[in-house]
Amino acid sequence: MLRPALLLSFLLAAQAGAQTLLPLDSRPATRVLPALIAGLGGGAPHVPPAVLLGNAGQEANPALLAAWLNTQPTDGPLIASLDALAYGGLVQSRKSPLTVAQALARLEPLREWHQRTGQPILAFITLPREPDATDRARNLAVARTMLDWASSGVLAQLDITWDDALPGSPAPAEGTALVKEAADRGLTNVRVYPGADEVLSMLVARALAPQEKTVRVEYSDPKAAQAVIKYEGIPLTQSAANHAAGSGFTVVESDADLTLYVFNGGDPRKSALRISTLLRRGPVAVADVEKVNLGNSRLWADLTTLRQHANLRALAAWGTPGNNLGSALAHAKLALNNHDPLRQDALLAREYANDVIYSTELRAALRKAVPEKELDTPQGQAELLRLAQNYFPLRIGNEYVLEDAALPWGRSFEWDFDLRAR
Repeated sequence: MLRPALLLSFLLAAQAGAQTLLPLDSRPATRVLPALIAGLGGGAPHVPPAVLLGNAGQEANPALLAAWLNTQPTDGPLIASLDALAYGGLVQSRKSPLTVAQALARLEPLREWHQRTGQPILAFITLPREPDATDRARNLAVARTMLDWASSGVLAQLDITWDDALPGSPAPAEGTALVKEAADRGLTNVRVYPGADEVLSMLVARALAPQEKTVRVEYSDPKAAQAVIKYEGIPLTQSAANHAAGSGFTVVESDADLTLYVFNGGDPRKSALRISTLLRRGPVAVADVEKVNLGNSRLWADLTTLRQHANLRALAAWGTPGNNLGSALAHAKLALNNHDPLRQDALLAREYANDVIYSTELRAALRKAVPEKELDTPQGQAELLRLAQNYFPLRIGNEYVLEDAALPWGRSFEWDFDLRAR
């Protein structure tokens, strides 16, 4: 009999052309980026419109999401955030007043979809962050029930992740207990690790590129990589290993299909030269994790001067260490596959515009020009577009101009934008 992981690989290899995504919420990092990664090989994944998904102040409507799901093609796998259906989004998963029974009832459309279509479901659910969580016992009970779904075959793959585990958070201990429970039950299709916003992209990578690849991880500061990192409660090296496995890579010490260069401090100019050297040897992705939500401007300026940013398989500098590791690895996994070169260039351009231009410079300029409380106004949105035009055109392989820009959640943390190649 095939082990569950091998069976899933065979199923997905045969069905990788069509995919339906149910994102965590409406943010570009959780909705737009996974879809662009999924589309690297051609075609368009099926993704609900942003208006159907949760935002900072409004939960998604589970009935409308279930209705949308029932109108989608059924000839491929479903990649889903369970929090989107159970609670209405990541923010709502922390404070939802629902009972365990009510949350599970909202998830029933997934069981029905699997029974009706026979297609695999790859899904993830989060353990909420502290001190925001108001009913940890409820969230943990729902996650434990998903182990039953993984055991019975409703879920072909289940990732249980914990969100923003600052010191004192019970999430790492909860995760450890779930790891033991999954192991005791012999569940090889369950992974437990820190993560949230990046996980849908990682599941996309495993669904569309199920063939195992190898990755060698190199750190700009190897000693610092052994230290426990903020938001995850584990060393950076362990986080990289978790996200590599979650994206379908095996970590090796010697030559590999991909080198993931992790900038975690030190001399950025030396790192830029090292990345340039590594690119002459083979495919490279870069995760800049030195600071949270902030890329290192010197590193990216030097890589741009060397014209090496355009040669990367993926780059990430937009969020927490786990966010950046996961999204870079997921993108790279698809980029090592049969990708469309024009879509690859466009995705690199979007990553550079978001992770480098916006995170390192444009966000600060916007905050200086407009008070945070005034960003969610026509004037604030107009100022964003005016300031953003100063950073374009942008050249990766092609040259890109900025067509539009907006603050979808009315705050400066993230922006959404449209680029056009010319």
